[in-house]
Amino acid sequence: MSTAALDGATLEKLVSAAVAAPSIHNTQPWRFRLDPATTTIEVRAAADRTLRNTDPAGQALHLSAGAAVFNLRAAVAHFGWEPVVHLLPRPADPGFLAAVRLAGPRRAGDAWEGAELYDALWRRHSSRFPFDGPPVPDDIRAEITEAVTAEGAMLVFPGPAETARILQLTAEAERLAASDPGRSTESRAWVREGADDGIPALALGPRDATGHLPVRDYTTGRAAHPQEPAPFEERPAVAVLGTLHDRPADWLRAGQGLERALLVATAHGVRASLFSQAVEWPEAHWAMRDPRGGTAHVQMLIRFGYGPEGPATPRRPVHEVLDPGR
Repeated sequence: MSTAALDGATLEKLVSAAVAAPSIHNTQPWRFRLDPATTTIEVRAAADRTLRNTDPAGQALHLSAGAAVFNLRAAVAHFGWEPVVHLLPRPADPGFLAAVRLAGPRRAGDAWEGAELYDALWRRHSSRFPFDGPPVPDDIRAEITEAVTAEGAMLVFPGPAETARILQLTAEAERLAASDPGRSTESRAWVREGADDGIPALALGPRDATGHLPVRDYTTGRAAHPQEPAPFEERPAVAVLGTLHDRPADWLRAGQGLERALLVATAHGVRASLFSQAVEWPEAHWAMRDPRGGTAHVQMLIRFGYGPEGPATPRRPVHEVLDPGR
């Protein structure tokens, strides 16, 4: 397989692919740096784009960065290189999150699956519309699940009763967030109508005049009153993304698994939206685990289905996120 030269245009394309990843409130909390001596692209945290109230531990930041890492891997493979990933820690450099080394040309016959998802990463958008098509077939669900497993994380599609329980926890977390001045102010500062992507704060529909979600029947997705719009379809297909441990490296792996799953879904014409409200509150986060035995640490909830494509979200230009090389 021939390999493109790592010139300025190719580097810009690689970074553009990385920033097409979803991020909490579309903060895009990343920066990139090329180390020309090792042909390595570093993924670093953007300290000025963190959410101190909503994401004090940095879990969502790492999840967002992990999604960018997967996109970068897919683009590197698309251009013919073998992507070799190194995750934190780097104690002397706390801003460092991960690095992707362009380790020579991929051998003929090496079918790294990420390269096949390169086209999908430009078409992936979060959709907040109700899904009105048929259920996602079991074989596609299995492929989405395998995509997450390949990245060292776990994905479970719970049954109706468990789905209703976790959606109710999400609603309670929304109410807590609406009553927290710090989080409300932070959310308003970042979220713009029609410009949110990836890990939205408003994934469950409109709030009432007090800023709270209307009371709804989360077993079916119906509004409590006929006049209120339903936030989603009657029987949402919600998947739970989790990890065995709950450390920064696990969050990065979960982010890579998340993006791989979203790209597989996109390649099959399946839409998705993400919501993390219950993950952001310690009490709700602990309760998210299936009492009958499930993933140890829940990192994200994903809703899959068929319906309208969500709008594209503005992304920062490459010159704003690419630091000068060493």
